[in-house]
Amino acid sequence: MAPRAAAIVGIHEHPSRRVDGLSTWQIKGESAAAALADAGLTFADVDAVYDAGETGPMAGIAVPEYLGITPRLVDTTGVGGSSYEFHAAHAMRDIAAGKAGVALLTYGSTAKSDSRSIGTGGPRPMASVAPGTNMEAAFGMPLIANYALVAQRHMHQYGTTPEQLAEIAVTTRAHAVRNPEAVAALTALGIKKNGEITIDDVLGSRTIADPLHLLECCLVSDGGGAVVIASADVVKDTAKAPVWLLGAGEAVGYPGNDRDITTSAAVLSGPPAFAEAGVRPEDVDIAMIYDSFTITVLTLLEDLGFAKKGEGGPFVEGGRLRWDRPGAPALNTDGGGLSSNHPGMRGIFLLIEAARQLRGESTSQVEGARTAVAHGNGGLLGTRHAAATVILGKD
Repeated sequence: MAPRAAAIVGIHEHPSRRVDGLSTWQIKGESAAAALADAGLTFADVDAVYDAGETGPMAGIAVPEYLGITPRLVDTTGVGGSSYEFHAAHAMRDIAAGKAGVALLTYGSTAKSDSRSIGTGGPRPMASVAPGTNMEAAFGMPLIANYALVAQRHMHQYGTTPEQLAEIAVTTRAHAVRNPEAVAALTALGIKKNGEITIDDVLGSRTIADPLHLLECCLVSDGGGAVVIASADVVKDTAKAPVWLLGAGEAVGYPGNDRDITTSAAVLSGPPAFAEAGVRPEDVDIAMIYDSFTITVLTLLEDLGFAKKGEGGPFVEGGRLRWDRPGAPALNTDGGGLSSNHPGMRGIFLLIEAARQLRGESTSQVEGARTAVAHGNGGLLGTRHAAATVILGKD
């Protein structure tokens, strides 16, 4: 097991899923200040900034200026929703190398206020032609159709059932109803039924892209948050118990003539992360898995080694991934993107809730939780995407 060189020491999740007049910059700034206060640190302590550029171009200059930080390290890796797992991995590496002592990750989005059609809108125009554009863009496939293709293939290839996919939405909603911020979000976003749901509720909701139903699709919300990661030396004086970054892995996936679309780049990012951390999937108590859609979770659970390929359906049956069911990792205990928030890029919230669990602060707290995985998936699961796996642990 690698030495414990870096830990999450401060977290904050912006409480509003539908902001009134706040800008993305204000969400980032408020979240950064609150996360640093949570750690017992100040902006003057920050010497590394990691940003995905959601506020616009030149984020590596604009973000430090806005926050009044003079960093000695700037990382603007932008790979969609998985960016924050990449950032955590890079911060762990950079702090271990002595290049930084206190790293700040921030995110702010007004996707709901801006009425962005993230999943069902037509393909967005690209600034430049990407590989495959001439073969794909002409057919007008929206984002959700990409995930529906994966779901259809998984069902055809492995016999996965709609009921099994629905189990994932039922489980995350069971966690959301225990989280006051998630319940408030469901109400603010106009979700008529904001209590627990059943498999029949999921399958009875309207089909958005066959076979995916409305309740199998993530929310579109406003929101943001911040994470502070510090060196072992700094950790000694922080306000909260550290949540150590134990291992990480990164990978990308893209179409190929021989590629199985039901297999994601997590098969490449997971093994090095677990190996560096010195743990196995069966050792994990908390699984914070990117849940843009139910099929995303099922695919990633398999690819990370929690279930064999094709056996994810039976693995999630019977509410097995609930917070109060020992014997399997608890899934997305804040309610996830399906029932708490999804402002467009959700990776930072995976780190935040993983840290809450290992601190003992979750609203669906798993007793004795010691190890968590946060896995981000950015881009389109069935075609081009980026994967990053981060393993976290407590003292």
